Amino acid sequence: MTVLAVVGPTASGKSRLAMDAAVARTTGGRPTEVVAVDAFTVYRGMDIGTAKPTAADRAAVPHHLVDVLEPSASLSVAAFRDLARAAIAEVRDRGATPLLVGGSGLYFRAVVDPLRFPPTDAGVRARLEQRWADDPQGAHAELARRDPVAAARITPGNLRRSVRALEVIELTGERFSAFDDSYGTYRSIYPDLEVVLLDPPSDVLRPRIERRAERMVTDGLLEEMAALRARGPLSRTAAQAIGYAEAAAVLDGVLPVAELPTAIARRTWRYARRQRSWFRADPRCRTLEPEAARAVLLAR
Repeated sequence: MTVLAVVGPTASGKSRLAMDAAVARTTGGRPTEVVAVDAFTVYRGMDIGTAKPTAADRAAVPHHLVDVLEPSASLSVAAFRDLARAAIAEVRDRGATPLLVGGSGLYFRAVVDPLRFPPTDAGVRARLEQRWADDPQGAHAELARRDPVAAARITPGNLRRSVRALEVIELTGERFSAFDDSYGTYRSIYPDLEVVLLDPPSDVLRPRIERRAERMVTDGLLEEMAALRARGPLSRTAAQAIGYAEAAAVLDGVLPVAELPTAIARRTWRYARRQRSWFRADPRCRTLEPEAARAVLLAR
């Protein structure tokens, strides 16, 4: 049974295309349900900054992995993979077609490819963080001794990533870099996977990102962030979401409110460039204009 996917950078038009195609397919007698492949739409209350599907969209087409966790909950890529694959299986069991929609290349590949993900242990990580808290270069040097390949990919001052690599070495006895071996091969666990990539040129995409950032602020991103904080601390995963980290900086007096849209747009653009790199490297992604992409989705 076919698994469809619409991928692309932020503000490329993925969500609108997916909704249009899902409604048209369902109206034509082929029920289609959306599975959001996104690290942050899973969180309740994080609506404005994630451009979450509207209530009307979710009423018209079933959406999965939207509003399933509190922002205080952490979510690893491996845990997301398990949730997404379970949702896909449920959709197919009902005789419907799953339509994956998202902009995270890593999360997309985690769902559709047999990637290896190293285990985690909060206690081990906390101990390592405490051990190297005042000496990130020392942590990096220790990593270089035990896994030179991983160390070469991490800047010496990035304590979080160095500690993560050391954590994996301690838990598994394997080099952290050994878990990258499966990334170079694109082999979907879904044999009938059809992926369309929306990839507008930079002179189109960048202004869209800027307008999106401005709209997030005018729609109440700061108020939303304040409400989230009032509910309790955000997990590390939720707190790093684009828009929310910048809004927190404004609330903390670190970033002037007038600079908020620019800060969000700047970080979004950097992320969009990484998204493009992920998807352009994937030979399964067919780069199409929206109308051509819609035709492909409706033909399958």
